[in-house]
Amino acid sequence: MLPAGPAPADTTGNWVDRRAPSFLRPFLRLARADRPIGSWLLLIPCLWSVALALRLQADAGTPDYGHAAVLVALFAIGAVAMRGAGCTWNDILDRDIDGRVERTRSRPLPAGQVTLAGAFVFLGLQGLAGLAVLLCLPPFAIATALASLGVVVIYPLMKRVIWVPQAVLGLAFSWGALMGFAALIEALPPSAFLLYAGSVLWVIGYDTIYAHQDREDDETVGVKSSARFFAGATKRWLVGLYGGTVVLFALAIGAAGGGVFAWLGLALFAAHLAWQIRRVDIDDGGNCLRVFLSNRDAGLILFAGLAVQALAA
Repeated sequence: MLPAGPAPADTTGNWVDRRAPSFLRPFLRLARADRPIGSWLLLIPCLWSVALALRLQADAGTPDYGHAAVLVALFAIGAVAMRGAGCTWNDILDRDIDGRVERTRSRPLPAGQVTLAGAFVFLGLQGLAGLAVLLCLPPFAIATALASLGVVVIYPLMKRVIWVPQAVLGLAFSWGALMGFAALIEALPPSAFLLYAGSVLWVIGYDTIYAHQDREDDETVGVKSSARFFAGATKRWLVGLYGGTVVLFALAIGAAGGGVFAWLGLALFAAHLAWQIRRVDIDDGGNCLRVFLSNRDAGLILFAGLAVQALAA
């Protein structure tokens, strides 16, 4: 048995360190269970799409609130499992790079707390959990989900190839914007693709903020990121990315029927994004982390507006 070892440098005291059995801690850290923000950010586009799909059902006179609630629960489980699997796969591929970056050098694989074979076994177990959730969905939704696997597999390699690997992360992390429609109404209307495109821009924006924590290390190691590419122009890029997000979401909401609560949710979401642009300091890693983490609240604000609108409709 390998030692549990210290927590990674990019975490603080959390439930894994305080309560989890020592032999499980390295695996929980490998899955980022100590940092649930990634699961939230993977789940939130699913929530948006369920709410908009439910609105379309309501307008058609056939809202299935029970099915929508079950989907929310399934997507929550799936988000935890697949985010953990994605992080494990990322760490397998990046184990040598992580060992040379201050923030990540004490992660389980580069620190020797988990063997490579153990990481692959753990990856398989998480994949099985995700598959169990997937098999609860209708065939159209299963096919839609499987179409994302190629993007998920190649994402960790993109930092070696393109200057904005966050774009590929956006394609992967935003797939839930399609899944709610695919599972609830078994179709992908225009609002689904508009929501997906807007979510891709949102992910590029918030992950650029996150990536500024590693900008200097990435340059030293030689990997690419939008933080290095945008550099001092990051705030101007954020205006474009977040502005495009709001425009595409407005089109998605309009295509799904609009409504005062949905528009209010979008207005508050847009105000939060504007606050992020004003607040972020790309030269302060702690500030970047705090602003990045706030995107969970931004996403939930929008979901609240969309959900209330679907119920009111």
